[in-house]
Amino acid sequence: MKKYILLFVVFIVSLSFAQINFDDYFLDKSLRIDYYHFGDAENDSYAIDELIKEPYWGGSKKNLLDIFNYGKYLIKVFDAGSDSLIFSKTFSTLFSEWQTVDEAKKITKGFNEAIVVPYPKKKIRLEFYSRDKKNNPVKKLEYNIDPSDYFIKKDNRNKFPAFDVLKNGEPSVKVDIVIIPEGYTKDEMELFKKDCDKFAGYLFNSSPYKEAKDKFNIRGVKAPSEESGTDIPADTIWKKTLLNSNFYTFDLERYLMTEDYKTVCDVAANVPYDQIYILVNSGKYGGGAIYNHYSVCVNQSRYEEYIFTHEFGHGFAGLADEYYTSEVAYENFYPLDVEPLDPNLTTLVNFESKWKEMVSDTIPIPTPIDSAYKDAVGAFEGGGYVEKGVYRPRMDCTMKSISVNNFCPVCTKAIKEMIDYYSE
Repeated sequence: MKKYILLFVVFIVSLSFAQINFDDYFLDKSLRIDYYHFGDAENDSYAIDELIKEPYWGGSKKNLLDIFNYGKYLIKVFDAGSDSLIFSKTFSTLFSEWQTVDEAKKITKGFNEAIVVPYPKKKIRLEFYSRDKKNNPVKKLEYNIDPSDYFIKKDNRNKFPAFDVLKNGEPSVKVDIVIIPEGYTKDEMELFKKDCDKFAGYLFNSSPYKEAKDKFNIRGVKAPSEESGTDIPADTIWKKTLLNSNFYTFDLERYLMTEDYKTVCDVAANVPYDQIYILVNSGKYGGGAIYNHYSVCVNQSRYEEYIFTHEFGHGFAGLADEYYTSEVAYENFYPLDVEPLDPNLTTLVNFESKWKEMVSDTIPIPTPIDSAYKDAVGAFEGGGYVEKGVYRPRMDCTMKSISVNNFCPVCTKAIKEMIDYYSE
């Protein structure tokens, strides 16, 4: 009976997708909504900054409604005339992570953020949602947009030449990655181009990316910085770079991110894109990534291949960290009484909604950390930065340890599903 109910749900979802004809509602361009997101550990609010018309739409023209339900936030776009839902997307941001650090208990802070939707032909209503402590979406802001409004900006503030790293087809049927340089000077643009080739190679060394290489486009943007490198605040190293990145994000040395998301989006807008990858010209170990926000990796590290693929797992497929022994700044990142949204972690609160169907009947749940289960899919305790109460699918995985071409079956499935979503 469950099988037939599932098939019926899939049919209804597929039918709703089929009813949204991209050309009925959208132009082959993007509308970027810049806004401020501010709050503290318990509260958050939104304030609109500006609207920008961008020249490309890199996303799917078929899959316009988000089916994954990952991420801390959700946006919905409704056609104002018919009140039909015509686009939705889930994502997370640096602000959502900041809310879990100790500083957020003491002060209110704001971050600049942006969401990009296909450019509407007619008036739309945009709704912003944040999730509550039970991961239920709560509407925070409703905003009406008239695409003919002459206050929508048309200029690109950071226009730079771009180049193809890998081209396999039209953006609407491929996963489109844009690689942005950070801390590469004008004289280092050739180095950046070589690094793009090198890091694209790293991505396709790992399954399931290697088997789906023909479903990707990768482009680079030649956007130089005044100085090489990036900021290292604890060492009093400050560099004049385009994206204003820095190590010691949330006072964690290896966490290399930027709060200047507006500039990141300005540079990315030079090409059609689904995913933004920032490549930082540094030999210091570090990086980071946030689902449907951006990913970051350094270009001169002994572990650069691992960093690149691990971080893209976060940014692209919504995968969580499965390790629990490394230092982090977060507190109670995964409440133990709620099932995590990430596809590769469970608290066993609702294991049926995760990968239970991939577990053999002979595997105990929870699964003992024993060599007998080394390659098995189960529920191994330890993950999501804590030793107890959170479980991962396999004893080891690229999302747990410094290893390449080692995604577990659950992570592999999540990546494959995301590739298909963008490339159908």
